[in-house]
Amino acid sequence: KHRLLSAAEHFNRSYKKGLAFMQEIKLLPDPLEPAAVAKFLKLAPGLDKDVVGDYLGEPAAFIISVLDEYTKLFDFRDVTLDRALRSFLSGFKLPGEAQKISRILECFAARYYESNPDSVADADSAYVLSYSIIMLNTDQHNAQVKNKMTLEQFIRNNRGTNGGQDWPAEVLVGIFDSIVTDEIKLDEVSAASLTPSRWAD
Repeated sequence: KHRLLSAAEHFNRSYKKGLAFMQEIKLLPDPLEPAAVAKFLKLAPGLDKDVVGDYLGEPAAFIISVLDEYTKLFDFRDVTLDRALRSFLSGFKLPGEAQKISRILECFAARYYESNPDSVADADSAYVLSYSIIMLNTDQHNAQVKNKMTLEQFIRNNRGTNGGQDWPAEVLVGIFDSIVTDEIKLDEVSAASLTPSRWAD
């Protein structure tokens, strides 16, 4: 437990030094493997969610491989897109940079399409709707936005974005209602609040 928390603290300060430290104490293999880093990011307690999101959005080839392995740790089969996105974003905070957000959502969308080829036309369509959900979430739950998006506007914004076709109305209505009533929030778990069952996970 102590080594894991110490590793998380090092990663939070500097992910490069943190990864090197974990190799030193044999928590991660040397040379680094994307799957091992992904598992650490998904399961280790005490990680700063901002730092994790920033790391996963980096353009380096190795980190893109880590992001790919990270998405493979989720089972999105028979899960609606908004619920899958909610689950995916529970472990880190989306970075502010548009290119990083795009990279992360592209990887998520590819994984979602792979898991649900019958519910979405292609990965690009899953990507566009995922981005639209993020924008809706910000619109609905940011106090600075006075004129909130309506259901009609949300449907209009996503017209023809499912492989050139419209999304089924019930899909968009369900997503809209879900986001409006339940904001996608970051799942913060502090080291102090870790229960024995959480440690077991």
